[in-house]
Order: sequence, then C-alpha cells, then structure tokens
Amino acid sequence: MPSVSEPTVDDVDLGTVPTQLDPGSTNAIGRMLGLLGDEWTLLILQRALRGTTRYGQFLDEVAISNAVLTSRLATMEREGVLHRVVYQERPVRAEYVLTARGRGLWPVTIAIWDWERRWVPGHAQTLPAMRHALCGQDFAPVLTCRSCREAVRSGTVHAEWGPSGSWERSVPESATRRRSDPRAADRSFAGLFPETMSIFGNRWSSALIGASLRGLTRFGDFVDALGAPPSLVAERLRAFCDIGVLEARGRRGPGRVGRAEYHLTEKGHAFYPVVAVAIDWAQHWYAADEGPALVQEHVPCGAPLVVALACDQCSADLHGSDIEIVPRTARRAAR
Repeated sequence: MPSVSEPTVDDVDLGTVPTQLDPGSTNAIGRMLGLLGDEWTLLILQRALRGTTRYGQFLDEVAISNAVLTSRLATMEREGVLHRVVYQERPVRAEYVLTARGRGLWPVTIAIWDWERRWVPGHAQTLPAMRHALCGQDFAPVLTCRSCREAVRSGTVHAEWGPSGSWERSVPESATRRRSDPRAADRSFAGLFPETMSIFGNRWSSALIGASLRGLTRFGDFVDALGAPPSLVAERLRAFCDIGVLEARGRRGPGRVGRAEYHLTEKGHAFYPVVAVAIDWAQHWYAADEGPALVQEHVPCGAPLVVALACDQCSADLHGSDIEIVPRTARRAAR
C-alpha cells in the first residue's frame, strides 16, 4: 500500500534552515499563501509526498502542461521545498526530491484529504482511506494542542497579530493562476480536490478564508484588509457561499453585495485545521527578527498554541511515515 513516507536525498537536504525574512517584507503567512495558494503546487506536493520524483511522472500524474510544471517546480525549488538532483548527464535527467521543509507539509495534505472526505458530497465513497500503521486502524486526523492534548477548534483559539503581522504583509505579493471553475473539473481525477482548490488554490481565496477565521464578516472589511479589488472580493464571497463555506446574512441582491454579512458555516469552520497546520509550518520555516506574524493562544489551557495532528483511534501523534493510503480495491478485498 502506498504511504506518505518522506523520501530522502543521500546526505544532501536543502530546506533544513528557516528562511530569514527581511524587515517589513511579506511575512511568514504571506510567503506560505504565495506558495500553497496555487492549485498546481498543491497537486505537485501531494504527488511528491506519495513518492513521485521525476518530471515525466509529475507530467502524467498531475495532467499539467510542460510550461506550468517547469514553472511550479522552479518555484518549489526556490522556496526550498524541493531539491533538484541530477541522475543522468547526457541528456540531463533530474529528480525533484522533497527537502525537510517540503516533507513538513504532509499535515496540510492530510488535513485537506480529511476535510474533503467529510464535507464534499460523494468523496466519502470515492477517496481512499488513511490507515495509521502504529495502531493498524483506518483513522481521521484530529487537530490537537501539544500542551494540553485536547482537540483544537477555531472558536477555542485567540489570535492577535505579532510583531511582523498585519493584513498588508500577510497577502502574498505574486499573483497565482487557477482554473476558471475548479468545481467543474473532473472529480474522478485522483488528487484533484475541487472544493479545496476553490478555497485554498488561489492567493485571494486563501487570504479570504484566513480573514473569515479571524472574524471578518463585512464586505468592506474584506476589501480593506486584503487590498483586493471589490469585484474580485465579491466573486470570491459568492463562490464561498455557493459551496457552503460562508452564508450571507442581511440584505442581498443586485447592487447590495456590500450590505450583507458573510459568516462561516459549520463546513467553513471545519476547514480550520488546514489553515492551522499551514500557518504552523509557515512560522517554523519563515523567520522574522521582528517576531512572529501571528500570536495564538489555546484558550482552554492558556498556552501558546502549537498544533499537532493525532490519530482519532489511538490518540498518538501522527507522522507522515506512519500513514498509509489504502486503495478502495484493497479495502473491498479485506472485507
């Protein structure tokens, strides 16, 4: 059975030292959103975590164009997520191997997988199960506080901007592209999570879900915080309402988009673990002398929030090398 084990490079592993950010520059959250707020990057990352390393494999498995694949691999290498290893000189052939920084992103893909299984119609029947090798059980990941070991939910966290934090510095500088309608993509394509891509596969979408989790609800506040064109914010709010992540309350209709409030639904709040593990990764790998971008406290225990994913069957912390992806054919045979 395939797993999300971490591949290694022989005694060579870039991405082992956090990137030091310049004062006043885009902060850790903005750098993370600039990298992960792109559907192609997320798809390449998912395949890399399952052992894909060669250019041709990515090309076949992700159904991506040469130009886009080359561009994304270069970005991931520049960000220290992948390391290019030449294994043949003539002609040049190379593998793209995850670094320690890249391997540290496995909780993001697992959290996405679990959210899609729970909240996207039909995916509970189509997505493979995840099995925890330590206890041998099919499991679901639980976001927990490392201090008190209790489950963490969006409503139990108090967050404030840290010394390097602000709305302006948390929005990535570079634009990313997305499909015109990710939800219309072929849902049978392995690894393509259309609703996650609608939320996290574009820099403005990912910034907007973060703003929603921070408590913003008014149209004007979203526009001011994100610095995005009003038409783009309106389009993203409508898309979030369409998939049930937000619900509009108040007056709606033509010309009234700014008069409604947009509140997270239960489905929207359930996306919090994806955001939480992504922020945790970002603040570990992008360091600012000023201090962190976001300071969080787990309110029930009063400790600074440091998150982990635990197995809902045995309560042990999960590790990428202990997670097996169980094909549906194998599950049917076991029965």
